[in-house]
Amino acid sequence: MKKIAFIALFAGLTTLSADGASLYKKCASCHGANAEKSALGKSQIIAGWDKSKLVNAMNGYKNGTYGGAMKMIMKGQVAPLSAADVDALATYISSK
Repeated sequence: MKKIAFIALFAGLTTLSADGASLYKKCASCHGANAEKSALGKSQIIAGWDKSKLVNAMNGYKNGTYGGAMKMIMKGQVAPLSAADVDALATYISSK
């Protein structure tokens, strides 16, 4: 019985973890399906960025220390993301 309860608890926790692919769907409209586009013709292409650069950029947008022309748009996009979301999203994008 304890084994079944542990498996059920673990399954529940894993469904709560951030899913980078799902989170990226919101980003794809501007950045492209594979992060290959310059968002609204003004941003850098983020395909090929490593995870740490992506995390730093997203956290910088959140706290206002990063960004140029797209700063205010991106601040609104990343504001609701948790640290786990940022990590999952950066992992996903860095694989593009």
